[in-house]
Amino acid sequence: MTCWYEGPLAAFDTETTGVDVEGDRIVSAALVVQDAAGGRFRATRWLVNPGVPVPPGATEVHGLTDEHLQRYGRWPAPVMEEVARALAEQCAAHRPLVIMNAPFDLTVLDRELRRHRASSLSRYLEARPLHVVDPRVLDKHLDRYRKGRRTLTDLCAHYGVELDGAHDAVADATASLRLVRAVGKSFPARLAHLSPAELHTLQAVWHAVQARGLQAWFARNGSDEAVDPAWPLRPELRARAA
Repeated sequence: MTCWYEGPLAAFDTETTGVDVEGDRIVSAALVVQDAAGGRFRATRWLVNPGVPVPPGATEVHGLTDEHLQRYGRWPAPVMEEVARALAEQCAAHRPLVIMNAPFDLTVLDRELRRHRASSLSRYLEARPLHVVDPRVLDKHLDRYRKGRRTLTDLCAHYGVELDGAHDAVADATASLRLVRAVGKSFPARLAHLSPAELHTLQAVWHAVQARGLQAWFARNGSDEAVDPAWPLRPELRARAA
């Protein structure tokens, strides 16, 4: 029987105006699907005119300027609808969804849906099994004592995965998908026997433990920065306050 990391996978990535999931906007998104390890990649890309200025710092990261997005990007409302439906289709097909640092990409998408569609990501996914695979969470749990950064670029270098054109949504999604397969092959005794549903549940626990550890590290170093333990989607701020 084929284990999950050798079978069908889909990967999702976004590029944004910044790193604040509550206020920043999506400027591009990509969904990459591969039916089996070694198979052909099928990519869908969305380019968005966010309706707000793109800070120079964000443009330096992903290369997307206001002029380019105003000329070639589409308005957010129909794009967010298409993206949410595309993710729901993958979930309905029982394909695990690979997302590097999932709480960022899924939360910023959820907030865009609330902003432009008066809806939420959970409404699009209802009755469909969401099984996320987050290579960052996997690596931090499986190789927790390794020193160094764990960005997508760092993890690809560590596992020998090609990343051509970092900070392009299609390139990052493709690399994340390859990365997950490489992590699986590196730790088969700990991952091969798990189902996508079991792995999803475990990652939520692992991420919470990782968040508590990072929060404690911040406290020891005199920082009051908060680390959110929620995974793979952060709750809405109003829901937290309630």
